[in-house]
Amino acid sequence: MQIQFRQFHPDDTEATVALWQACGLTRPWNDPHKDIERKLQQEPELFIVAEHNGQLLGSVMAGYDGHRGWIYYLSVLPQYQSQGLGKSLVLQAEQRLRSKGCPKIQLMIRHDNSGVQDFYRTLGYESAEVVVLGKRLIEDV
Repeated sequence: MQIQFRQFHPDDTEATVALWQACGLTRPWNDPHKDIERKLQQEPELFIVAEHNGQLLGSVMAGYDGHRGWIYYLSVLPQYQSQGLGKSLVLQAEQRLRSKGCPKIQLMIRHDNSGVQDFYRTLGYESAEVVVLGKRLIEDV
């Protein structure tokens, strides 16, 4: 299967939201449309999609703050998972972050998502002894 990796385009919005929903990534307190709008204002070149014959199969969103890179919203349609597409998307994000001079990547995984934790470990990611704290500045809903 010939997969094309490219930068997200606004026309991809509805397919991307549907993808995230199919992968269980959306939450009621985060409006995925707003997350996309915000990303398009900051480093849109780090928002990557994978497609085959015009069908969106996966996506990954990355960011770099000058100190560390981050990976968010890695997703692959369930019927295409376990075929290397997720790994390819992570490698695409890593390559783009490396080209910006990013020395380290971090990501957050929900504590009960052991399958995804195992996936990232196979790619060389390790658990970090940190506590993640958050504070909502703008309510989406």
